[in-house]
Amino acid sequence: MRCRSCSPLPEEVRRAADLLERRWTVSILYVSHEGAVRFNEFLHALGSIPPATLAQRLADLEEAGVLRREVIDARPPHVEYRLTKRGRQLRALVTALARFAETGAGTVR
Repeated sequence: MRCRSCSPLPEEVRRAADLLERRWTVSILYVSHEGAVRFNEFLHALGSIPPATLAQRLADLEEAGVLRREVIDARPPHVEYRLTKRGRQLRALVTALARFAETGAGTVR
């Protein structure tokens, strides 16, 4: 049955969903809000994510303006990822998902 009163999905929502639907993206956002900033911190927090996948998702989030990649001039040099203002706006979404999962509503049966 067709919804006669539904309006089409706005393009902005579709683009945001395309980014967030990618595997590991929401998990990366969660640990970003928890304070992970370096590549190895992400690997440790996420557990089984392949490093190549993590690198790609971090690049996707950087391209979307959600994370900022910063090379730290130290000995040895290293890279840190920080949430941008745009990325911090996703905190409510990440928090709502965490609450949803805590209630057991997110489990597959």
